Amino acid sequence: MRIRLAPAAPRTRPARVLPRGLCRGVAAVMTVLLLAPVPGCERPLVPPGAPTPWPTELARRWQWQWQLTGPLDVTADADVFLLDPVRTTSAETTALRARDRRLVCQVSVGTYAPTDPDANRFPPDLRGSPVTDRPERRWLDVRRWDTLEPVLADRFRLCRGKGFGAVALDDADGYLHRPGFPLDFDDQLLFNRRLAALARQLDLSPGLVGDVPQVAALAPDFDFAVNQECVRRRECAKLLPFADAHKPVFHVEYTGTPTTFCVTTVGYGFASMRKDRSLDAWREPCPLS
Repeated sequence: MRIRLAPAAPRTRPARVLPRGLCRGVAAVMTVLLLAPVPGCERPLVPPGAPTPWPTELARRWQWQWQLTGPLDVTADADVFLLDPVRTTSAETTALRARDRRLVCQVSVGTYAPTDPDANRFPPDLRGSPVTDRPERRWLDVRRWDTLEPVLADRFRLCRGKGFGAVALDDADGYLHRPGFPLDFDDQLLFNRRLAALARQLDLSPGLVGDVPQVAALAPDFDFAVNQECVRRRECAKLLPFADAHKPVFHVEYTGTPTTFCVTTVGYGFASMRKDRSLDAWREPCPLS
């Protein structure tokens, strides 16, 4: 019997051991390469659950739509949509987000109406005088933060749940009217700052509607402003603390022609348009500068 011997294992060279410092350097380089973003893979979309960003390089390039009545036109040629969070459906916000639109919900923070779904959460002693041009709404005593905060937080959560990334705080200027309470400048200032902080806690970008006399004080607390008729009222310059900080100013006029007022507002860096007071789908935006 012939015995076959197994072939000898091939001879191998001993592995080279790199110096410890060089090993660490190679590991660091590989980590950077693995974590570096791949070109073409990044998307500019706002991730769900995150507040809306307002890039400074786009501060003078926004186009916007403000619609509170009528069937929502999701095809409007606008980057930003300011909408009623109760009327707007999740399907509509989903359609808009699919087109990379930024969504802002309008929330009344200083008034309530009997038709509001949460109207019974406001105790009688919080309810003040009727709003002059909207008698169906009444002012609230904004000094009562402990009582108002949970109700307003739920209004903000409704926005968040429907896919909005920002909230515009409406009726945040009761001290300028006759609300039925002795509200003063400081009462309103504190309330509005608390609202901005609450919005941020709930992952919403806060925006200020109106309250022009407090813009200089509140601009650092808010990400954007919404203004009505600053040209007609000759107060556009008071909104410059937002524009100078490269924060959007969304402006609307209800009278006049865009060829007239756009010269002023676009020069200030505002996103301006003409609308009907009903705030339906119709709009006539100013051309971009």
